[in-house]
Amino acid sequence: MSEERPGLLDGAIWPAENTRLFGHEEAEAFLAQSYRSGKGHHAILIEGPEGIGKATLAFRFANHVLSYPDPETAPETIGDPHPDSAVSRQIVSGASHNLLHLARPVDEKTGKVKSAITVDEVRRAGKFFSQTSGTGNWRIVIIDPADDMNRNAANAILKILEEPPKRALFLVMSHAPGRLLPTIRSRCLPLKLSPLSDDALAAALDHLGISGEGGAVLAAAKGSVGEALKLLNYGGGEIIAAYGEVLSAEGPAARKAMHRLADALSGKESDTIFDFFVSHVGDDIMNRARVAAGEGQIAAAERLARLYSEITERLTISDAYNLDRKQTIISILSDIKQPGL
Repeated sequence: MSEERPGLLDGAIWPAENTRLFGHEEAEAFLAQSYRSGKGHHAILIEGPEGIGKATLAFRFANHVLSYPDPETAPETIGDPHPDSAVSRQIVSGASHNLLHLARPVDEKTGKVKSAITVDEVRRAGKFFSQTSGTGNWRIVIIDPADDMNRNAANAILKILEEPPKRALFLVMSHAPGRLLPTIRSRCLPLKLSPLSDDALAAALDHLGISGEGGAVLAAAKGSVGEALKLLNYGGGEIIAAYGEVLSAEGPAARKAMHRLADALSGKESDTIFDFFVSHVGDDIMNRARVAAGEGQIAAAERLARLYSEITERLTISDAYNLDRKQTIISILSDIKQPGL
């Protein structure tokens, strides 16, 4: 993770600084035309899997709006931001009076990124609008992602969305929009982004200076630049292989494999690869449930679905109470290894 940009993956470009976007031409065209028409929605819910470019799209659109505050004179397409323009410099430095980026804050005591976007962060939006209300400029809030808001934060942002100020624009990111409050979703215009094609993903990785990795990485990354970086720079491929070893081993060999994997996932600075592991395990269980259901094995599918819910709940409790991560991982792997799963 970058020390200057908490949460930024090694090898990635901070979305506000990224001058290129790959694979989302239709979404960009829609935003540009909607804005130019003067009838654009005040809140846009940008949906899609993590790591496919949602935040980069949001910052590009924000740059476009702030560069061309009069919709009628705005270009018909969104061009690559010029890093030397005044608007770009202000956005990148965080000094723009017309753009507020809400994300999980850093805990001053621990120096780590907090687990949620808190209500105090959302209150910054209220202050932001009150301080800029007399300028007549566009005021843009990027929520990155809204999935990270706790209940109080979600209710606070809902109040602003219900009565938005004039010339206000909300760009709301979501990896899993079904988890958002229905009232928040109902006040946003959904814009769904799909995983990148292999060609777009390869081009995006080449833009990051990563090329020639072959089809194996592209297939495992599932159309996500973020997933590709975790595979390449965080040992994601080794974690997948180690998980496969746990599933295939039996007896003492299985226990040893569990402990090796748990040790790798519970060391210092392991949050990124742990999250990768959790996502991979969840995908594996749900894929197995779908296969079982498709083969008419309804009881097995239901057991797998229950296991998925139980693991999700256990991880939530472990995070909330700061329980020993290694023991949590071993417990999860032991449940997955139960006969009949």
